[in-house]
Amino acid sequence: MTEITEVDTTREHYQRLLQVLGQDYDKLEIESSYDFIRLAAKGVNALAIEKFRHYFKISREETAQILNISSPTLYRWIRSSKNLEKNYAIILFDLTDLFLYGISVFGSMESFHKWLDLPNTALGGLEPKELLEIPGGISKVKDILGRIEHGVYS
Repeated sequence: MTEITEVDTTREHYQRLLQVLGQDYDKLEIESSYDFIRLAAKGVNALAIEKFRHYFKISREETAQILNISSPTLYRWIRSSKNLEKNYAIILFDLTDLFLYGISVFGSMESFHKWLDLPNTALGGLEPKELLEIPGGISKVKDILGRIEHGVYS
């Protein structure tokens, strides 16, 4: 009988993240979120944004907003199939990680999307979605999800 460790679970989570974005890095050992910095430096195709928005059922406009770019810019990036700048690739990895975590905490994509749109007292009355586009906002939302997962009032 094989014991599943937290490291194995983390690796599976990160492999799932790459699958969502349509990236195939079978030979790459991803053990932490820092490994995504190396991936981002190597280049992530803008088509990964399309995979993200389709998988999580988010409109192009909403995706552009949380990436803090214009919708026409997003369209041009995807159409030209360019590689994302490192910072945008990292943001995309962080958002995908957050969305997978949120779905895990709430049990469904629909419930997580509803939660993103509700004002949250732990966030000063802001909707979690409002924080996604600001620096440090993704980690604040992830912290609240962790509290919810562990039964702390949030």
